[in-house]
Parts: sequence; C-alpha cells; structure tokens
Amino acid sequence: MAREIYQAITDGILVGGVYALMAVGLTLIFGVLDIINIAQGVMVILGAYLSYELAARLHIDLFVGLLVTVPAMFVIGVVIQWAFIRPLRGRERVSMTLLVSYAVALIIEGILYESFGANTRVLSAWYVTSSVHVFGFYLPYIYLFGFALAVVLVVALYLLLYRTRFGRSVRATMQDETAARLVGIDTNRVAALTFGIGVAVTAAGGMVYGATSGGFNPNSGYDLISRLLAIIILGGLGSIGGALAASVFMLTLEALVDIWQPQWAIVVFYAALVLVLLIRPAGFFGAARGRTA
Repeated sequence: MAREIYQAITDGILVGGVYALMAVGLTLIFGVLDIINIAQGVMVILGAYLSYELAARLHIDLFVGLLVTVPAMFVIGVVIQWAFIRPLRGRERVSMTLLVSYAVALIIEGILYESFGANTRVLSAWYVTSSVHVFGFYLPYIYLFGFALAVVLVVALYLLLYRTRFGRSVRATMQDETAARLVGIDTNRVAALTFGIGVAVTAAGGMVYGATSGGFNPNSGYDLISRLLAIIILGGLGSIGGALAASVFMLTLEALVDIWQPQWAIVVFYAALVLVLLIRPAGFFGAARGRTA
C-alpha cells in the first residue's frame, strides 16, 4: 500500500505539471483582462492538432514543433482579442466576454471537425512510450519533460511580469486599468499581447496533453475547461505560481483518492475546491482584487 501511495503522489505531481501548462495562460488572461476565457480548453486541443500536423506531415519532433506552434498560437490569440474581445465595452463587458469566448470555442471546434473529422488522434514519440526507472518507480519521460516545461514556463512568465518594462505595464493594468491609462500605458496593446501570451502557452499544454491523454478529438476541450477553471480558482485568479501549485495539489489528491475509491476521484477534485473556497475564498495565492476599469 505504501508503494501505491508513493506512486500516486509521484503521478499526481507529474500530471499536475501537465495541467499547469494549460492553466497558467487562463489565469494570466483573467489577471489582465478580468475575463474567463471559456475557449481556453478548445485552444489547448487546437495546440495539440497543430503539433500533430507538424509531427505527422513534416516529421518534426513534438518539442521542436513548439518553436512553430507557440508563435502561431500567439498570433491567433492576438487576433481573437483584437477582433472579438477588444470591441466589448460597458458594464456588461464581463458577461459578454463569456458568451463571445464560448462562441470562439464553437468556431474553433467547427473548424477542427471540418479539417480533421471526429476521429481520435494520438501524438507519438519515443519519450511518449518510454519510462525511466527511479527508486523503484517507472516514470514516463513525457511526464518528466512536461513537468520540467511547466516549471520553465512559469519561471519565464514570472520574469516577464516582474523583471521587464512590459511586465510592469501588465501589473499596472491588473491593479488599476484607468490609472494605467492615465500614466501613459497603452492598455489595449497590453491586453492584446497578454491574451496572445496566454493563448500561446496553450500550445505547450496542448502538445503535452495530446501526448499523455491517450487520444483527443475536437470535442475534448469541454472535458478540460471545467478542471482548468477549478485549478485557477483554487490557485488564486491571476496567480501564475498558484496555477502550478493548485494543479499539483488537485491532481495529487485525485490520484490518492483513486487508490481506494476510483469512482469518487473526480468528485473529491471539486469537493476540495469548495472546501478551500469556504476557508479562503481568494484561493491559495489569491489576494483581494481592487482593480477598477
């Protein structure tokens, strides 16, 4: 039993890294634009399909392919923000962005169905089916690489936000958009670039998810968005580090419960969310939001 517990903890940490790759972009977008991007789950699947195309048609390694898919998803994110999110104004902006992002999700899903059909696709590479033996456990290379990639991206986003001029503009916009405009910050540009970055990160998350999920199709995004929302709420809306911590915590908890009561694993996932919100409504790393627009 002890061995099973250790294995579950290890699996939960590694799988948590995969979900962190998908969640950090969602929480970054919320922190700056104050909206929930419902289309984020479908965009993860779009990233998986882009990796699939590069690997299947051009025989490009999945991780090397990120050099193409990440910039491509960044451009898609900027275009979506400019065309669909930016024009929204007024008191109903937040609720309208939920509807608009849902419409974007349906459009992307329709394009994927038209392009690839409903058949399940799988990403393959030597590190997807190979494992390394460490302290009596077999750890899949793809999860190790995915967790390392999650840590690198979280650190990179932290450095971007706290060590660059653009990051200061982002944080100023997060705290008070009106005041940021008054001191000369182009908040529209900040919003577009941040949305692009938040979507670009999903290219990495989509690639790792496509390699570890056992298969994906255009409809798979709906299975993801509810979990991603739970993760960013638990970690603290707008907190990059909180998304990583919450992903690891939630997936480890689910893996542990799965040992004894597999049918309750998903229920406990959301029960933990409710319990934490009752104790700390702002999440693990969240703070009271005083932003004004």
